[in-house]
Amino acid sequence: MSAPADATASRVPAGPMARFFRRLGEGRDNSLGLLAILIVLVVVLSFVSPYFLTATNLLNIGRGIAIVGIVAVGETIVIIAGGFDLSVGSVMAASGMIAGFLVTHGAPLPAAFAAALAVGALVGFINGAIISYARINPLIATLATLAIIRGLGYVISGGRELVISDEAFLTFGVGQVFGVPYIVILLVATFAVFAWLMPRTLFGRYAYAIGSSAKAAQRAGVPVSRWRIVYYVTCGLLSALAGLVFVARTGNAQPSAALGIELDVITAVILGGTSLTGGRGRLWGTFIGLLLLGVVNNGLILVGVPAFWQQVVKGTILLVAVLYDELRRNRVEEA
Repeated sequence: MSAPADATASRVPAGPMARFFRRLGEGRDNSLGLLAILIVLVVVLSFVSPYFLTATNLLNIGRGIAIVGIVAVGETIVIIAGGFDLSVGSVMAASGMIAGFLVTHGAPLPAAFAAALAVGALVGFINGAIISYARINPLIATLATLAIIRGLGYVISGGRELVISDEAFLTFGVGQVFGVPYIVILLVATFAVFAWLMPRTLFGRYAYAIGSSAKAAQRAGVPVSRWRIVYYVTCGLLSALAGLVFVARTGNAQPSAALGIELDVITAVILGGTSLTGGRGRLWGTFIGLLLLGVVNNGLILVGVPAFWQQVVKGTILLVAVLYDELRRNRVEEA
């Protein structure tokens, strides 16, 4: 009886909703599940707080996730390529300090921005070179550069912050066009550009190939070491860009900037479905994970949850995301 029943069931065409739940159950489309959770959360919070769905609050969420999101683009690419970068917060602080120092000493704004981006690219190059040629574990290598860059920032600045008064610099962080903040536009543009590049160019295809199997990619003729450096330089550049946004938003450059931002960045990336083992992930998944984090943070504030508990919630979300990634990886290996 069961065989005919199964055969009959298999002939029944699966509708969009059936395919949706089947893909979720098989762990093949994390972004769909996240999107469903995000929609439910938005609906719940709209009933909990009448302020939640106002334009002002939604733009606040956008501003709140912009800096983390720009860094998360670079981190996603590095992790897809089988790497990891813990130095992103230190690069943000160092780049912001460089730009702030130059601007406060009369340098043209474009020169200050270029110098800040150069710092990010240099740190990314160092990370990539150490990992590729010295064969040091990415976690250890970038943890070391995290400490070195952060420490140099304190040494050079003496632990003091720089107050920025340059109007053009500050406008970069707080300006708007048609009511939409510049930094939100920058966030969406950054995701859109790299989401387009990843599946369509060698930049993206090599990242997936290297992350899936660096040895196989090497045998296929991919210059693995050079491309790894490219991905770390990209992450460094985007971290430096986020550092400029941070300084422009806050109006000051400080060596302690972006402490702990790595937690939010990595949570958004892993939550979005990028595998810690490399070779799998999508930037739009990271974007949805970022939105989910932003909505959760905003919702906790609106309902009056203390800041300490917000950290507990974010840590729990990261743990659940990592456990889910491990479960999904085991399913793929068993299949």
